[in-house]
Amino acid sequence: METTNRFDTAIKKLYKAFHSNTLNPECCKQCAVGNILDHTDSWKHLSDEHGSTKLNYVGLVHQNFGRTFNGYTPHELLNVEAIFLKACGYQLPLHHNNNKPIHPTDKNILFKGLSAVVTFLCELDGIPNVMDYTKLFEFEHDQMSL
Repeated sequence: METTNRFDTAIKKLYKAFHSNTLNPECCKQCAVGNILDHTDSWKHLSDEHGSTKLNYVGLVHQNFGRTFNGYTPHELLNVEAIFLKACGYQLPLHHNNNKPIHPTDKNILFKGLSAVVTFLCELDGIPNVMDYTKLFEFEHDQMSL
């Protein structure tokens, strides 16, 4: 399967973060987007609230000028983060009064978040969902179909 450079790079960073325990939904440098952007938090200035998909003035300027960050537009990055947080069980936008998981860095919670992000990244680049395991179980006339 052919993928894009930005997809491959993002997946490698997220995989590494997951397995090295440097993935944390509540830290702007260690969340999904923070990891994709090399542990920087400058992306948080694209929106007024963590978890929001609404670009603020700074985000709109970057979006309208066609600026990308490691291959992703500001709007794409905000969507990645919102998808990650929702799949991890957060009520958006992040706020200390909103619902959130009891153990946000639990591997099962993080895996749900990453699965949703990978699905979205596949959609963005028009590639088949690499998280879709149903093809492994498809059979045709008692033979495996590949």
